[in-house]
Amino acid sequence: MESASELVEFPLLQTPIEANYRACTIPYRFPSDNPRKPTPTEISWIDLFYNSIPSFKKRAESDPSVSDAATKAEKFAQRYGDILEDLKKDPESHGGPPDCILLCRLREQVLRELGFTDIFKKVKDEENAKAISLFGDVVRLNDAIEDEGKRLENLVRGIFAGNIFDLGSAQLAEVFSKDGMSFLASCQNLVPRPWVIDDLDKFKAKWSKKSWKKVIIFVDNSGADIILGILPFARELLRRGSQVVLAANELPSINDVTYPELVEIISKLKDEEGHLMGVSISNLLIANSGNDLPVIDLTRVSQELAYLASDADFVILEGMGRGIETNLYAQFKCDSLKIGMVKHPEVAQFLGGRLYDCVFKYNEVSSL
Repeated sequence: MESASELVEFPLLQTPIEANYRACTIPYRFPSDNPRKPTPTEISWIDLFYNSIPSFKKRAESDPSVSDAATKAEKFAQRYGDILEDLKKDPESHGGPPDCILLCRLREQVLRELGFTDIFKKVKDEENAKAISLFGDVVRLNDAIEDEGKRLENLVRGIFAGNIFDLGSAQLAEVFSKDGMSFLASCQNLVPRPWVIDDLDKFKAKWSKKSWKKVIIFVDNSGADIILGILPFARELLRRGSQVVLAANELPSINDVTYPELVEIISKLKDEEGHLMGVSISNLLIANSGNDLPVIDLTRVSQELAYLASDADFVILEGMGRGIETNLYAQFKCDSLKIGMVKHPEVAQFLGGRLYDCVFKYNEVSSL
């Protein structure tokens, strides 16, 4: 079940794309590896996806939109588990060898074949409602910071704090179901700088000197992530004169915000004048990215997004799936920022950082 319209290459990728772009950041195997034998990296990632099956099964069991959900959830767990076991025996089965995109796609395919289209819908709606009620307070706290650099850092910390709300991470899903998460406490409790990739000071220096004409932001999760993390940052960009395009998934995947959900969130947050806490959103656009996974291959985006992005001068990929596990090393024709929290031990190990470390990777393209 993919995008209804034909998907195209993201126009801001550095060309030639075949030579410069590889979606998946972590190589699970190298050309010298035996194609019939799984590598240790493949096995550790297959295990990571295997360990997430119980939390997905639990969500599926309680999906009110699917008849006989408990039986179908059991079938999902069995089928997806069998696929992962097959990949361990033969990496080339099921369209392999596996990478993070294939492992996510196979999981979504099994869920959708069984009639599960959005097993996180209930928790997304609850978290969106909770975050909408906190939005005004978060924005007022940001606006009260007069020093531009400090305000920017506070907005960045807000993006990281919001990004913790990720039900694709088995550990975080468990923590979340027990206590929920306090957004403001999360802002204070980020791992100390320097982060594993930390270009914040470089970005701060640019922020004070330049403004971007058009910014594309690939957004991540529902709830605190989009509403308390990304939207206050996008509002600041609007206030500085940028046009902002928020690119959201076409179809649901984990607790990622979808295009229709984001349109609804904005309509609930704006006032009658079309303002977001005093800032006009006439320059804010919401785009359907054409994506249906928690990771993204930028050679496959919607034509609508490709059209909107053609004259952008800044691309932001937010979240572990879009900005770290895929696209961390993607090169663009314009300035780019990859920002997200490291929520899998395997990613922390690859980067040489800590679990819940932060990635803030800013690349500036010098204008001719």
